[in-house]
Amino acid sequence: MFNDDTKKKDVKTPTIVQEVWHDGEFIKWDDARVHVMSHVLHYGSSIFEGIRTYKTKRGPAIFRLREHMQRFLNSAKIYRMEHPWALKELCDASVQLVARSGLQQCYVRPIMFRSLDEEHPAFGVNPFPNPMACYIGAWDWGKYLGDEAIEVGVDVCVSSWNRLTPNSMPAMAKAGANYMNSQLIKMEAIVNGYAEGIALDDRGYVSEGSGENIFLVHDGKVVTPPLASSILPGITRDSVIEICRSLEIPLVESGIQRAALYVADELFFSGTAAEITPIRSVDRIPVGEGRRGPITERIQKAFFEITSGEREAPGEWLTFVNEYKAAESDKPSSDNSASDKAHAAERNGHGTAHAREVSAAASKAADSGRDAIHVTLTE
Repeated sequence: MFNDDTKKKDVKTPTIVQEVWHDGEFIKWDDARVHVMSHVLHYGSSIFEGIRTYKTKRGPAIFRLREHMQRFLNSAKIYRMEHPWALKELCDASVQLVARSGLQQCYVRPIMFRSLDEEHPAFGVNPFPNPMACYIGAWDWGKYLGDEAIEVGVDVCVSSWNRLTPNSMPAMAKAGANYMNSQLIKMEAIVNGYAEGIALDDRGYVSEGSGENIFLVHDGKVVTPPLASSILPGITRDSVIEICRSLEIPLVESGIQRAALYVADELFFSGTAAEITPIRSVDRIPVGEGRRGPITERIQKAFFEITSGEREAPGEWLTFVNEYKAAESDKPSSDNSASDKAHAAERNGHGTAHAREVSAAASKAADSGRDAIHVTLTE
C-alpha cells in the first residue's frame, strides 16, 4: 500500500565512532549492550540529548555543549533519576569521545536510562529499584531532513496527533517516552508523502514538529510558540532567538493558530538534527513563494557562520575539541571542578540538605553561565 523505500529512508550515516563512553570509561561500540529485561525497554525510562560537532578551522567544535548537558541533567531531575554524573564530567567525556574519534564533524548522543540489576531484578513499573546507566555515542550524520532541504525547504503537514499535555508528560524533559508521540507524528507524515509533521497542543495552537521547534515569519517579524505550547526548550531555538536579536530582527514568543501557518510569509524548523530547515508548504499549501524566504536565509547564514567559527557567537557556543585539554591544563591541579561536583547531587535530584550546604560553600567556584532552562524561560 505504501512505498517501503520511503518508509525506510533515514539520515545518511557515513561513519559510526567505534567507541562509546559508558559510566566513566570507554568501551567498544559492539560491547555497548543492555539486558532485554531492562526497565527502559519495557517502560521507556530514558532521557537523552543530541549535540552536533562542526568542522572549523580550529578543528572540531561542539555546539553549545554545556547547555545541552545541563538540559540532560534537568531531564534526569524531572524524572527523579538519581545518578553520580556531574556536568563537567559529561562535558569532558563528550570532548574526549570526539577527540578519540578523529572526526571533524559528528553527532553526539548522551543517553541515561534505568537498566536491570541482574542479581536482584525488578520487573514492575516502579523505576526506583533499577540501576542507572549512562552512555555517550557518536556518529557522522547528514542533514536530518535531506541534503537539499536546507536550501529548497521541506513539505510538511499538520498532524492529526496532538503534542503531549504538559501535566501528563513533561515536554520540558527530553525523554525517550515522549518520542513515542513524535514517532506517531513522523510516521503519519511519511506515509502521506510529507517530510515532517507539525503537532498542535491540546488547545489547538501550533506546538512543534516531531523533533524540531518551529518559527513563523510575517511582515518582517519572527514568531515562535512559547513553552506553554508543550514544546521542548530547544537549544537551537534559543540560538535562533539570540541570532535574531543580533541581526535586529523583531521576535516574539506567542501562541500561533493553525491557519497562520497557511498565510505565513516564511516558516522554518530549528533543532540540533534539523539545524535551520525552511518549510516550503503545509498541507500542500505553499508557504510564501514556496521556497526559502529572505529572513530565514539571513538567520540560516548567521547560524552556519557561527557553527563554522567564521562569525562571533552571542555567547561561548563552541567548545573547540583540540584546544579543550590545553585550556583545562592551564587551571591549577586542585581545580577538579569542585563546583560541579558539589552541585551534582542537588541538580541530579538527590536534593539532600548536605548537598545544599556543600553547594553553597562551593558557589564561589561556580561559573556564571545560565543553563538552558533558565535561558528559555526568561527570554
